[in-house]
Amino acid sequence: MPRIESSVVVPVSIDVAFAVSQTQGEIRYRWDPFVARQRLLHGATQAAKGVQTETVSKHRLKMVSEYTSFRPPSQVGMKMVSGPPFFSSFGGGWSFRQAESHTDQNPATESTWRYTFTVKPPILGKIADPIGIKLLGLDIEKRIAGYAKGCVDPVVVAEAEKLAGLWATDSTPG
Repeated sequence: MPRIESSVVVPVSIDVAFAVSQTQGEIRYRWDPFVARQRLLHGATQAAKGVQTETVSKHRLKMVSEYTSFRPPSQVGMKMVSGPPFFSSFGGGWSFRQAESHTDQNPATESTWRYTFTVKPPILGKIADPIGIKLLGLDIEKRIAGYAKGCVDPVVVAEAEKLAGLWATDSTPG
């Protein structure tokens, strides 16, 4: 199963870094160059383990995914429930840890994003996997660069601070 990974150090606390990654709607669209439209499904009002989202990319591809883990502020994971016909599976995970350069006066968080996928039919894997790695690699680099910009955008950070405050009071395991 191919795996794509990218990391960046952002100048915000781990709580804010995690929360930026989980912003929704217009705030999300400010920083995420991949997402054209995204919404939580089945009446969910915030991200949590088991919550499903529908995402339409700027490539016009649609995917329904489900949070398989949600552990603010350190980790979030998702899997594809339904999506583009060329994937038999797709998963993503984002992890966050305090960067070595972190100080109380200058917070810093290392954010790592990972994607895994399998194509269908499996016989095409030898041809399709390298193409998928290249295309998804380009997308993940654009997204993490957009995310880093979001982590210094005052509007995005203000919303992320509100979200981080909500999760700090929620003891639901994820």
